[in-house]
Amino acid sequence: METDQTGCFDESGKEMNCHHTGQDGEVNQARRIEGPDRFHAADDIVQDKLTGLVWHINANLPGFPLTWKEAFEFIQEINASRLSGVNEWRLPARKELFSLVSHQFVNPSLPEGHPFHNVFHGYYWTRTESAGLLNQAWYVHLGGGKVYRGMKHGSYMVWPVSGQFAEQPFMKKRFIASEDSFYDRVTRRYWYAGNRLNAGARPWKEGIRAVEKMNETREAGRGPWRLPNIRELESLIDDRNHSPAFADGFYINSLRDGYWSSTTSLYEPRYAWVLYPLDGAIGVGYKPNADFYVLAVRG
Repeated sequence: METDQTGCFDESGKEMNCHHTGQDGEVNQARRIEGPDRFHAADDIVQDKLTGLVWHINANLPGFPLTWKEAFEFIQEINASRLSGVNEWRLPARKELFSLVSHQFVNPSLPEGHPFHNVFHGYYWTRTESAGLLNQAWYVHLGGGKVYRGMKHGSYMVWPVSGQFAEQPFMKKRFIASEDSFYDRVTRRYWYAGNRLNAGARPWKEGIRAVEKMNETREAGRGPWRLPNIRELESLIDDRNHSPAFADGFYINSLRDGYWSSTTSLYEPRYAWVLYPLDGAIGVGYKPNADFYVLAVRG
């Protein structure tokens, strides 16, 4: 659930000491596997040892953007020709493509030392349709890490993948409710579900401070709670659902439009990453603005 982020940034985007900031860069003590150790390249094939997925080393095989329909047709063509000796290429699912994103780097937002070539610093299609708008599908921005949806007749880049995604399967009764929290059996995180954080929208820094105050007063039970990073927030999303897109069994009183993460956008450090739970989009918010709300996590 780490994002790779190791730095901390104030509301003006200036890098700062991480001590006692509550930011992702302070909490994230151990980075995910770096590129040289994470990826094994053999000719044109790259295996991701973190997820089990196999990617083509060329991240821009078509050479130009394609519509969603054209993307599937392109996949059929390369399978028929057994590109690089593989005939099981496919368009990646949203979670699969997002698994490549590093929040420590931009242009591209991939782990340091990755072996890929021709990575376009823009949007790439996934095969995942928008659950609420079936004429749209999800794409991931590999310049900065944004996850959003676009009309299927739009044209975006295509990066084939194969292999089995080593992700926890969907579970029945994934979340266990206990007093004012939910325990997530998949990620082994506890999510605060009480009323201490329902004071309204806050600027980013005040959101972090609100969670700190909750720990100081000990009114929220066992802690310490913290503002979740963007991968932890995204883990709550089931892309088969919408309005909200939370996984079955996760419930929040007074659902809000967006929730702050503790992760700064390295694309523009005056902004932090935000989860939009109605459809599951991942965007950014301007840190000084009181535009978004707060969830708390521990574990």
